[in-house]
Amino acid sequence: MQVAVVVPQPTSVAECSFARLTWTVCGVGLLERTLVTAQRAGATDVLVIWPQSMLVELAAPFLRSPLLRKTGKVRLVQVDSFDPNARSSWAGLEDQLEEHFLWLPWNWVTNARTLASLPKSEQSPTNWEVPAWVSKKSIVSGVNDHSQTRPLPEGVPVTSECTIEAAERFLVARSGKASDGVHSSFNRWLCRPFVRWLSHTPVTPNAVTFGGVLVAILSGIAFARGNYWSYVAGAVLFFIAGLFDEIDGMLARIKFADSPFGTYLEGFADSLSYVLLFGGITLGLHRQLGTRELWVGATLLVGTVLALVVTTLQRKRAASADRPSEYLGNFYRKLDEDSSNWISRGVRHIQGFQRRGIMIHYVLLFTIFGGLQILFYLATLGAHLTWTLALYYNQRFFKQAPSAPLRAIQTSQEAS
Repeated sequence: MQVAVVVPQPTSVAECSFARLTWTVCGVGLLERTLVTAQRAGATDVLVIWPQSMLVELAAPFLRSPLLRKTGKVRLVQVDSFDPNARSSWAGLEDQLEEHFLWLPWNWVTNARTLASLPKSEQSPTNWEVPAWVSKKSIVSGVNDHSQTRPLPEGVPVTSECTIEAAERFLVARSGKASDGVHSSFNRWLCRPFVRWLSHTPVTPNAVTFGGVLVAILSGIAFARGNYWSYVAGAVLFFIAGLFDEIDGMLARIKFADSPFGTYLEGFADSLSYVLLFGGITLGLHRQLGTRELWVGATLLVGTVLALVVTTLQRKRAASADRPSEYLGNFYRKLDEDSSNWISRGVRHIQGFQRRGIMIHYVLLFTIFGGLQILFYLATLGAHLTWTLALYYNQRFFKQAPSAPLRAIQTSQEAS
């Protein structure tokens, strides 16, 4: 896929400093964000049309951004002046353009998922201020049927420093994943102010992940004290630790800081938080109710560790090493394809309820209403059911690791 980005002609001496191109949106420069978003949407060739009145050396920081993927080309072409409504402007670039390409305004702030889902068209757009698919034949020949209307794509044009706030709110509000449920969407709504604030700080998503682990440790300690109010404190802390889990993913997506290591680290942190939670609950109930709860807790912890080990193996088999965030999407797709199997149908419906973003709500509600022991027994059953089903699907779907990256539809918004 080719994406064309036109840098505006400076109209004053002040603009020659290209200050507008470097306006920071959620910690990333505006033009840099546009180019990286194009790549994340699937662009293998990004054509940057640069005005001759601006020194070409000024483009170097954007073209060499560490956020850009090395697998895609980013090319620069200088033009004297460019008007997308003029056939002559396009004629001079005819040899540089593919038959169909995506027009992306330099200041249009959106996410990769929105760009990737834009419908293709054989016509040139009537509004060049928004992203749109363009046919080279139509713009070079000048023959168009403008009677067709196109839906306005999601995004915010940054035209002044005042519009940066709106663009940041847009990005943060859409920093979740397509697979998010109601609970996760609510969690992300709670996290939005913190994510936006953190995007302007040096704090990394991995640092947020470690912060969540520290809160989870405090949660386990509180549960281990063995009385109602310590249970409530532990549940609240576990809820907060779960929000840290949401924040690190949201922050990684809007700052393009997602990585395979970050995905594995987040998975490890999730696993450790469950061990800390169930270990703390086991000690607390043992103090309160006696030895039997200690044995049940040991059974729960064994099931939890087995579930973590088997699902880790499944993750490695379900997604390539450089794209671990594709794991859930690939697994869900396999379950949908296997819907004739009653086990797969049932797992597809209940699998989402095991996610940490939902579990934090259950832990809090069961604890407040005095049902922690019930949750304790349900978790024991669920842990052993989880590793058993994971073994089953390792054999049914993922007998061996993929030899090449699985080409699931995935962008930076798909990272957890």
